[in-house]
Amino acid sequence: MNLLEILNQKTVLADGAMGTMLHARGVGFDKCFDELNLTNPAAVADIHREYIEAGAELIITNTFGANRYKLSKHGLQEDVAEINRAGVELAKRVVAASFRDVLIAGDVGPLGVRIAPYGRVKLEEAREAFVEQIQALADAGADLIVIETMSDLYEIQEAIKAAKDVCPLPVIASVTFTRDDRTLLGDNPEKVAHRLVAAGADVIGVNCSGGPSQLLRILKQMRQAEPNAKFWVKPNAGWPEQVSGRIMYPADADYFGEYALQFRDAGANIVGGCCGTTPQHIAAMKKSFELSPAGAITEISIFPEDEITAEPEEQPTQLAQKLANGKFSICVEMDPPRGLSTHKLLAGASLLHDSGADVINVADSPMARMRMSAWAVCDVVQRQVGVETTLHFPTRGRNLLRVQGDLLAAHALGIRNVFVVMGDPTSIGDYPEATDNYDLVPSGLIKLIKQGFNMGVDHSGTSIGQPTNFFVGAALNLCPQDVETEVKNLHRKVKAGADFFLTQPIYRADDGPKLIEAYEAKHGKLNQPILAGILPLVGLKHANFLHNEVPGIFIPDEARKRIEAAGENSAKVGVELAVELIQNIKGWASGIYIMPQFHRYDMVSEIIVAVKE
Repeated sequence: MNLLEILNQKTVLADGAMGTMLHARGVGFDKCFDELNLTNPAAVADIHREYIEAGAELIITNTFGANRYKLSKHGLQEDVAEINRAGVELAKRVVAASFRDVLIAGDVGPLGVRIAPYGRVKLEEAREAFVEQIQALADAGADLIVIETMSDLYEIQEAIKAAKDVCPLPVIASVTFTRDDRTLLGDNPEKVAHRLVAAGADVIGVNCSGGPSQLLRILKQMRQAEPNAKFWVKPNAGWPEQVSGRIMYPADADYFGEYALQFRDAGANIVGGCCGTTPQHIAAMKKSFELSPAGAITEISIFPEDEITAEPEEQPTQLAQKLANGKFSICVEMDPPRGLSTHKLLAGASLLHDSGADVINVADSPMARMRMSAWAVCDVVQRQVGVETTLHFPTRGRNLLRVQGDLLAAHALGIRNVFVVMGDPTSIGDYPEATDNYDLVPSGLIKLIKQGFNMGVDHSGTSIGQPTNFFVGAALNLCPQDVETEVKNLHRKVKAGADFFLTQPIYRADDGPKLIEAYEAKHGKLNQPILAGILPLVGLKHANFLHNEVPGIFIPDEARKRIEAAGENSAKVGVELAVELIQNIKGWASGIYIMPQFHRYDMVSEIIVAVKE
């Protein structure tokens, strides 16, 4: 039987899992499943027999890990040829006894080691290992070679080359994907399809990964990329979970039966099951094919746009959604710790989140003082507190290389809100002699993110693989000494693509409308939301310092008098003043950006609760 000729006539039904079936029979995962071809061939043969009786037209040999690297972990590296020959021979005996036309695929899995350029094993060494295994499978009489569950394109390309070098058998090349529809090394289905076809595989596809739903989506993407290829699909029975010490898979046989037809209609030429699937799953798929027969697969070149998405769609951040819906948003700034401990920071973040804060803003080296990386703090807060964060991203002290690398790092950590600022000069901080050169001003960085990274390219126009999804904020001074310059800077940031603005602290409700009117008189309506800076006053000394020594801050006489009259209760009055101000700015502000002083998170909590009442 010639596999490729058969595939021109119908969809072939393959078998299901071998490893999980052996495990269900009491074989531990720490054992060498491939060695069972020699030590317990009856167990392997029984599984082959059950799949054939269920309707499988193609079975895979029990040789998934029978290469020199994986076998060496069990001291069996000298038995590569013997184990692979035994795997094919016992499959042939089962097929002969069944009196059915069943194809035997010699199974080749990953080597279990990293190969160059991501590991120490050289490409030629990897190919030698594949040649050794595939030669044994071909010599023993396999009808085809299936290279499956691969995640490294370099590795699978070497396996395909090895198969083509040593035998004329058809080659199936199949890759596994993670939950984000990418390989472990970050390759998407389109790239995988192109590479497998270019490497010379006769059939390409996807196996393992998740359940049928995910693999149907990936199949469509691969077929859109290579519409003339032949495809193989073998999904897991859903994502595994551990129950009472056992690995369980949720997808039942009937579910697989339903998906069998969808796989066939989407262009799959070979359909089967992977981890967690059983003869019952294969029987259900066989039944579906019998009830809904189909002719030869027709070639198509494209799928409707609503049926295929090149990348899993990422939702806007919670902050972006809330601002877009016109809901008043509350952000609170926190400084990273100066040492290793994050306990106090997490306690404060938990209090703020429980009080109703929507986002925790994490400053980056405020006042140019050495602190823990803001990236790490954002990651810890999001994971352990469960609240969204905004990363402060100063341009000062970063060249183009570091800026872009840091952006990729932030995105990889799941950080999507970014607040772009110039940053404090090192001359005022702990290390005044430290370099604070920079290649980009804030508007330039905003443009790089919004018009570069969020479009999938870096500053040079080179692809970064997929677009980022940053929601970008910028700084705004509502009380500038030079209004004209501030309006000019604001317009520059708007044109660069800023999504929202955070302001310096204000203490007068009419500060916002004045600057907004000045801007709109020159440039038209300002559509970006503004989150007004709120810095609660703790006492008279604090108020006088801010009013007299911090540029851009003006505290009305009435407010300072109320603070002074409060005496020991000045912090309470500071809360009252903040709440009153917030209520008065809701006409023009889309939210607030609270900056706690002296780690008084209790004051901020009171403000949030009062504002939300």
